[in-house]
Amino acid sequence: MPGTKGKDYWVGFDLGGTKMMALVLDEEGAVVGRKRRKTKAQQGPKAGLVRIEETIRIALDDAGVEPKQLAGIGIGSPGPLDLAEGVVLEAPNLGWKTIGLRQSLERALGCPTVVLNDVDAGVYGEYCFGAAKEARCVFGVFPGTGIGGGCVYEGDILRGKSRSCVEIGHVRVLPDGPLCGCGRRGCLETVASRLSIAAAVAAAAYRGDAPYILEHAGTDIAAIRSRVLAEAVRAGESVVERIIRDAAYWLGVAVGGVVHLLSPDVVVLGGGLVESMPDLFLEEVMRSTEEHVMPSFRDTYVVVTAKLGDDATALGAAAWAERTLDEKDRSDHAGGA
Repeated sequence: MPGTKGKDYWVGFDLGGTKMMALVLDEEGAVVGRKRRKTKAQQGPKAGLVRIEETIRIALDDAGVEPKQLAGIGIGSPGPLDLAEGVVLEAPNLGWKTIGLRQSLERALGCPTVVLNDVDAGVYGEYCFGAAKEARCVFGVFPGTGIGGGCVYEGDILRGKSRSCVEIGHVRVLPDGPLCGCGRRGCLETVASRLSIAAAVAAAAYRGDAPYILEHAGTDIAAIRSRVLAEAVRAGESVVERIIRDAAYWLGVAVGGVVHLLSPDVVVLGGGLVESMPDLFLEEVMRSTEEHVMPSFRDTYVVVTAKLGDDATALGAAAWAERTLDEKDRSDHAGGA
Protein backbone atom coordinates (compact mmCIF):
# COMPACT_ATOMS: atom_id res chain seq x y z
CA MET A 1 0.00 0.00 0.00
CA PRO A 2 2.34 2.73 -1.14
CA GLY A 3 1.51 6.23 0.02
CA THR A 4 0.75 9.11 -2.30
CA LYS A 5 2.68 12.36 -2.52
CA GLY A 6 5.27 11.22 0.01
CA LYS A 7 2.74 10.24 2.66
CA ASP A 8 3.16 6.68 3.83
CA TYR A 9 0.33 5.81 6.21
CA TRP A 10 -3.34 4.91 5.88
CA VAL A 11 -6.13 4.70 8.41
CA GLY A 12 -8.90 2.14 8.17
CA PHE A 13 -11.91 2.73 10.39
CA ASP A 14 -14.78 0.46 11.36
CA LEU A 15 -17.89 2.30 12.61
CA GLY A 16 -20.34 -0.15 14.15
CA GLY A 17 -23.53 0.04 16.14
CA THR A 18 -21.80 -0.91 19.38
CA LYS A 19 -18.06 -0.49 18.75
CA MET A 20 -15.68 1.53 16.61
CA MET A 21 -12.09 0.74 15.72
CA ALA A 22 -9.25 2.52 13.94
CA LEU A 23 -6.22 0.79 12.41
CA VAL A 24 -3.10 2.58 11.16
CA LEU A 25 -1.32 0.82 8.30
CA ASP A 26 2.19 1.52 7.03
CA GLU A 27 3.28 1.53 3.37
CA GLU A 28 3.65 -2.26 3.43
CA GLY A 29 0.08 -2.74 4.68
CA ALA A 30 1.18 -3.81 8.16
CA VAL A 31 -0.89 -2.65 11.13
CA VAL A 32 1.25 -0.34 13.27
CA GLY A 33 -1.37 1.23 15.50
CA ARG A 34 -4.91 0.57 16.64
CA LYS A 35 -7.66 1.72 18.97
CA ARG A 36 -11.04 0.16 19.76
CA ARG A 37 -13.81 1.91 21.73
CA LYS A 38 -17.53 1.67 22.36
CA THR A 39 -19.57 3.68 19.85
CA LYS A 40 -22.01 5.12 22.42
CA ALA A 41 -24.55 5.84 19.72
CA GLN A 42 -27.06 7.07 22.30
CA GLN A 43 -24.98 10.25 22.67
CA GLY A 44 -26.03 11.37 19.19
CA PRO A 45 -24.27 12.01 15.87
CA LYS A 46 -22.41 15.18 16.87
CA ALA A 47 -20.73 13.42 19.79
CA GLY A 48 -20.21 10.40 17.54
CA LEU A 49 -18.21 12.41 14.99
CA VAL A 50 -16.00 13.78 17.77
CA ARG A 51 -15.51 10.26 19.10
CA ILE A 52 -14.45 8.98 15.66
CA GLU A 53 -11.84 11.73 15.36
CA GLU A 54 -10.56 11.06 18.89
CA THR A 55 -10.30 7.34 18.19
CA ILE A 56 -8.24 7.95 15.04
CA ARG A 57 -5.93 10.33 16.90
CA ILE A 58 -5.39 7.76 19.68
CA ALA A 59 -4.55 5.10 17.06
CA LEU A 60 -2.12 7.51 15.38
CA ASP A 61 -0.45 8.16 18.75
CA ASP A 62 -0.18 4.38 19.24
CA ALA A 63 1.60 4.18 15.88
CA GLY A 64 3.77 7.25 16.49
CA VAL A 65 2.33 8.87 13.36
CA GLU A 66 1.27 12.48 12.79
CA PRO A 67 -1.92 13.30 10.85
CA LYS A 68 0.21 15.10 8.23
CA GLN A 69 1.80 11.73 7.39
CA LEU A 70 -1.53 10.22 6.33
CA ALA A 71 -2.15 9.46 2.66
CA GLY A 72 -5.83 8.85 3.33
CA ILE A 73 -8.57 7.47 5.53
CA GLY A 74 -11.10 4.80 4.65
CA ILE A 75 -14.13 4.47 6.90
CA GLY A 76 -16.71 1.71 6.81
CA SER A 77 -20.09 2.93 8.04
CA PRO A 78 -23.43 1.14 8.44
CA GLY A 79 -26.57 2.14 6.61
CA PRO A 80 -27.33 3.48 3.13
CA LEU A 81 -24.72 6.05 2.09
CA ASP A 82 -24.26 8.78 -0.47
CA LEU A 83 -20.91 7.51 -1.72
CA ALA A 84 -20.06 10.54 -3.84
CA GLU A 85 -20.49 12.97 -0.94
CA GLY A 86 -19.48 10.65 1.91
CA VAL A 87 -22.79 11.16 3.71
CA VAL A 88 -24.53 8.65 5.99
CA LEU A 89 -28.10 8.84 4.71
CA GLU A 90 -29.63 6.58 7.34
CA ALA A 91 -28.13 4.30 9.97
CA PRO A 92 -31.02 2.94 12.07
CA ASN A 93 -28.80 1.25 14.65
CA LEU A 94 -26.87 4.48 15.21
CA GLY A 95 -29.86 6.80 15.03
CA TRP A 96 -28.06 8.85 12.33
CA LYS A 97 -29.64 10.56 9.32
CA THR A 98 -27.89 12.72 6.72
CA ILE A 99 -24.54 12.99 8.50
CA GLY A 100 -21.55 14.38 6.55
CA LEU A 101 -18.95 11.85 7.63
CA ARG A 102 -16.33 12.56 4.95
CA GLN A 103 -16.50 16.32 5.33
CA SER A 104 -16.18 16.08 9.11
CA LEU A 105 -13.05 13.89 8.97
CA GLU A 106 -11.36 15.83 6.20
CA ARG A 107 -11.88 19.05 8.13
CA ALA A 108 -10.66 17.53 11.41
CA LEU A 109 -7.63 15.59 10.15
CA GLY A 110 -6.70 17.34 6.92
CA CYS A 111 -6.42 14.33 4.62
CA PRO A 112 -8.65 12.78 1.94
CA THR A 113 -11.31 10.41 3.23
CA VAL A 114 -13.29 7.69 1.48
CA VAL A 115 -16.58 6.53 3.00
CA LEU A 116 -18.02 3.11 2.16
CA ASN A 117 -20.50 0.69 3.64
CA ASP A 118 -19.03 -1.20 6.60
CA VAL A 119 -19.89 -4.64 5.29
CA ASP A 120 -18.68 -3.70 1.80
CA ALA A 121 -15.40 -2.86 3.52
CA GLY A 122 -15.38 -6.15 5.45
CA VAL A 123 -16.07 -8.20 2.34
CA TYR A 124 -13.41 -6.27 0.41
CA GLY A 125 -10.98 -7.00 3.24
CA GLU A 126 -11.74 -10.72 2.99
CA TYR A 127 -11.35 -10.50 -0.80
CA CYS A 128 -7.97 -8.78 -0.53
CA PHE A 129 -6.47 -10.53 2.48
CA GLY A 130 -8.72 -13.27 3.86
CA ALA A 131 -11.19 -16.04 3.10
CA ALA A 132 -12.17 -14.99 -0.43
CA LYS A 133 -8.89 -14.16 -2.16
CA GLU A 134 -9.20 -14.07 -5.96
CA ALA A 135 -12.90 -14.99 -5.98
CA ARG A 136 -14.74 -13.84 -9.09
CA CYS A 137 -17.84 -12.99 -7.09
CA VAL A 138 -17.91 -12.98 -3.30
CA PHE A 139 -21.00 -12.23 -1.27
CA GLY A 140 -20.67 -11.51 2.43
CA VAL A 141 -23.29 -11.41 5.17
CA PHE A 142 -22.35 -10.13 8.60
CA PRO A 143 -24.97 -10.49 11.35
CA GLY A 144 -24.38 -8.19 14.30
CA THR A 145 -26.42 -5.43 15.92
CA GLY A 146 -28.11 -5.40 12.49
CA ILE A 147 -27.29 -7.49 9.43
CA GLY A 148 -25.07 -6.15 6.69
CA GLY A 149 -24.40 -7.53 3.24
CA GLY A 150 -21.73 -6.78 0.67
CA CYS A 151 -20.54 -8.05 -2.68
CA VAL A 152 -17.24 -7.81 -4.53
CA TYR A 153 -17.71 -8.62 -8.21
CA GLU A 154 -14.61 -9.05 -10.37
CA GLY A 155 -12.57 -6.94 -7.96
CA ASP A 156 -15.04 -4.07 -7.59
CA ILE A 157 -17.45 -3.43 -4.75
CA LEU A 158 -20.98 -3.75 -6.08
CA ARG A 159 -22.66 -0.36 -5.65
CA GLY A 160 -25.44 1.72 -7.08
CA LYS A 161 -24.83 4.84 -9.15
CA SER A 162 -24.40 6.99 -6.07
CA ARG A 163 -25.57 4.80 -3.20
CA SER A 164 -24.34 1.81 -1.31
CA CYS A 165 -26.57 -1.22 -1.74
CA VAL A 166 -26.80 -4.95 -0.91
CA GLU A 167 -28.84 -4.10 2.20
CA ILE A 168 -29.70 -7.73 2.85
CA GLY A 169 -30.67 -6.96 6.43
CA HIS A 170 -33.66 -5.05 5.09
CA VAL A 171 -34.85 -7.70 2.66
CA ARG A 172 -38.34 -8.62 3.84
CA VAL A 173 -38.63 -12.29 4.78
CA LEU A 174 -41.86 -12.09 6.83
CA PRO A 175 -44.43 -9.72 5.26
CA ASP A 176 -46.28 -9.20 8.55
CA GLY A 177 -43.31 -9.80 10.82
CA PRO A 178 -41.84 -7.78 13.69
CA LEU A 179 -41.19 -4.05 13.40
CA CYS A 180 -37.66 -3.24 12.20
CA GLY A 181 -35.49 -0.28 13.14
CA CYS A 182 -35.93 0.99 9.57
CA GLY A 183 -39.67 1.38 10.15
CA ARG A 184 -40.78 -1.56 8.00
CA ARG A 185 -41.96 -4.97 9.14
CA GLY A 186 -40.46 -8.41 8.68
CA CYS A 187 -36.93 -7.47 7.58
CA LEU A 188 -34.24 -10.13 7.91
CA GLU A 189 -32.77 -8.15 10.82
CA THR A 190 -35.92 -8.73 12.87
CA VAL A 191 -35.39 -12.49 12.90
CA ALA A 192 -31.67 -13.07 12.41
CA SER A 193 -29.61 -10.23 13.93
CA ARG A 194 -27.82 -10.53 17.26
CA LEU A 195 -30.28 -7.97 18.62
CA SER A 196 -33.26 -10.14 17.66
CA ILE A 197 -31.54 -13.25 19.04
CA ALA A 198 -30.78 -11.47 22.32
CA ALA A 199 -34.40 -10.31 22.63
CA ALA A 200 -35.72 -13.85 22.15
CA VAL A 201 -33.15 -15.26 24.57
CA ALA A 202 -33.99 -12.60 27.17
CA ALA A 203 -37.65 -13.59 26.95
CA ALA A 204 -36.70 -17.26 27.40
CA ALA A 205 -34.59 -16.36 30.43
CA TYR A 206 -37.48 -14.39 31.90
CA ARG A 207 -39.75 -17.42 31.49
CA GLY A 208 -37.17 -19.61 33.23
CA ASP A 209 -36.32 -21.56 30.07
CA ALA A 210 -32.70 -20.34 29.89
CA PRO A 211 -31.23 -20.59 33.40
CA TYR A 212 -27.61 -20.16 32.24
CA ILE A 213 -28.48 -16.85 30.59
CA LEU A 214 -30.51 -15.73 33.59
CA GLU A 215 -27.56 -16.43 35.90
CA HIS A 216 -24.83 -14.90 33.74
CA ALA A 217 -26.59 -12.04 31.92
CA GLY A 218 -30.06 -11.70 33.36
CA THR A 219 -32.77 -10.38 31.05
CA ASP A 220 -30.91 -7.26 29.92
CA ILE A 221 -30.65 -7.47 26.12
CA ALA A 222 -27.50 -5.34 26.15
CA ALA A 223 -25.78 -7.89 28.39
CA ILE A 224 -26.62 -10.85 26.15
CA ARG A 225 -23.59 -10.59 23.92
CA SER A 226 -22.17 -13.07 21.41
CA ARG A 227 -19.74 -14.52 23.98
CA VAL A 228 -22.52 -15.21 26.51
CA LEU A 229 -24.69 -16.81 23.83
CA ALA A 230 -21.84 -19.09 22.76
CA GLU A 231 -21.11 -20.05 26.36
CA ALA A 232 -24.78 -20.88 26.92
CA VAL A 233 -24.78 -23.17 23.88
CA ARG A 234 -21.63 -24.92 25.10
CA ALA A 235 -23.25 -25.30 28.53
CA GLY A 236 -26.10 -27.22 26.89
CA GLU A 237 -28.78 -24.52 26.97
CA SER A 238 -30.96 -26.09 24.27
CA VAL A 239 -33.48 -23.25 23.97
CA VAL A 240 -30.67 -20.77 23.25
CA GLU A 241 -29.19 -23.05 20.60
CA ARG A 242 -32.61 -23.44 18.98
CA ILE A 243 -33.10 -19.66 18.84
CA ILE A 244 -29.68 -19.17 17.24
CA ARG A 245 -30.24 -21.98 14.73
CA ASP A 246 -33.59 -20.45 13.78
CA ALA A 247 -31.81 -17.14 13.12
CA ALA A 248 -29.14 -18.87 11.04
CA TYR A 249 -31.90 -20.63 9.08
CA TRP A 250 -33.34 -17.25 8.04
CA LEU A 251 -29.86 -16.10 7.00
CA GLY A 252 -29.74 -19.13 4.70
CA VAL A 253 -33.12 -18.25 3.23
CA ALA A 254 -31.84 -14.81 2.28
CA VAL A 255 -28.50 -16.16 1.01
CA GLY A 256 -30.39 -18.59 -1.22
CA GLY A 257 -32.06 -15.64 -2.91
CA VAL A 258 -28.69 -13.98 -3.42
CA VAL A 259 -27.30 -17.15 -5.03
CA HIS A 260 -30.09 -16.97 -7.60
CA LEU A 261 -29.38 -13.29 -8.28
CA LEU A 262 -25.57 -13.18 -8.36
CA SER A 263 -24.26 -16.76 -8.41
CA PRO A 264 -21.34 -16.00 -6.08
CA ASP A 265 -18.57 -18.55 -6.00
CA VAL A 266 -17.84 -17.70 -2.34
CA VAL A 267 -20.27 -16.72 0.42
CA VAL A 268 -18.53 -15.33 3.50
CA LEU A 269 -20.17 -15.32 6.93
CA GLY A 270 -18.60 -12.81 9.30
CA GLY A 271 -19.03 -10.65 12.36
CA GLY A 272 -18.69 -11.31 16.06
CA LEU A 273 -21.75 -13.53 16.31
CA VAL A 274 -20.43 -15.90 13.62
CA GLU A 275 -16.91 -15.79 15.09
CA SER A 276 -18.22 -16.95 18.47
CA MET A 277 -20.06 -19.96 16.95
CA PRO A 278 -18.56 -20.58 13.49
CA ASP A 279 -19.43 -24.27 13.18
CA LEU A 280 -23.06 -23.75 14.19
CA PHE A 281 -23.60 -20.89 11.74
CA LEU A 282 -21.73 -22.59 8.92
CA GLU A 283 -23.72 -25.79 9.31
CA GLU A 284 -27.13 -24.12 9.55
CA VAL A 285 -26.62 -21.52 6.81
CA MET A 286 -25.23 -24.13 4.42
CA ARG A 287 -28.19 -26.41 5.10
CA SER A 288 -30.78 -23.66 4.74
CA THR A 289 -29.18 -22.17 1.62
CA GLU A 290 -29.13 -25.55 -0.10
CA GLU A 291 -32.82 -26.01 0.72
CA HIS A 292 -33.68 -22.69 -0.90
CA VAL A 293 -31.70 -22.76 -4.15
CA MET A 294 -32.65 -24.38 -7.42
CA PRO A 295 -30.90 -27.73 -8.01
CA SER A 296 -28.86 -26.28 -10.87
CA PHE A 297 -27.26 -23.75 -8.48
CA ARG A 298 -26.13 -26.33 -5.93
CA ASP A 299 -22.40 -27.02 -5.91
CA THR A 300 -21.73 -23.69 -7.64
CA TYR A 301 -20.71 -21.90 -4.43
CA VAL A 302 -18.99 -22.50 -1.12
CA VAL A 303 -19.95 -21.01 2.23
CA VAL A 304 -17.00 -20.08 4.46
CA THR A 305 -16.41 -18.11 7.63
CA ALA A 306 -14.37 -14.92 7.60
CA LYS A 307 -10.67 -15.10 8.49
CA LEU A 308 -9.83 -11.52 9.46
CA GLY A 309 -12.02 -11.23 12.54
CA ASP A 310 -12.58 -7.74 13.93
CA ASP A 311 -9.97 -6.28 11.57
CA ALA A 312 -11.85 -7.11 8.34
CA THR A 313 -13.79 -3.87 7.94
CA ALA A 314 -10.94 -1.55 8.90
CA LEU A 315 -8.45 -3.39 6.67
CA GLY A 316 -10.88 -3.39 3.76
CA ALA A 317 -11.68 0.30 4.24
CA ALA A 318 -7.99 1.20 4.16
CA ALA A 319 -7.39 -0.93 1.06
CA TRP A 320 -10.40 0.59 -0.74
CA ALA A 321 -9.29 4.11 0.18
CA GLU A 322 -5.82 3.38 -1.21
CA ARG A 323 -7.29 2.06 -4.45
CA THR A 324 -9.85 4.86 -4.82
CA LEU A 325 -7.46 7.72 -4.05
CA ASP A 326 -4.70 6.31 -6.26
CA GLU A 327 -7.19 6.01 -9.13
CA LYS A 328 -8.26 9.62 -8.52
CA ASP A 329 -4.61 10.73 -8.58
CA ARG A 330 -4.03 8.96 -11.89
CA SER A 331 -7.21 10.44 -13.33
CA ASP A 332 -6.26 13.95 -12.17
CA HIS A 333 -2.78 13.63 -13.65
CA ALA A 334 -4.18 12.32 -16.96
CA GLY A 335 -6.67 15.18 -17.07
CA GLY A 336 -3.94 17.73 -16.49
CA ALA A 337 -1.58 16.29 -19.07
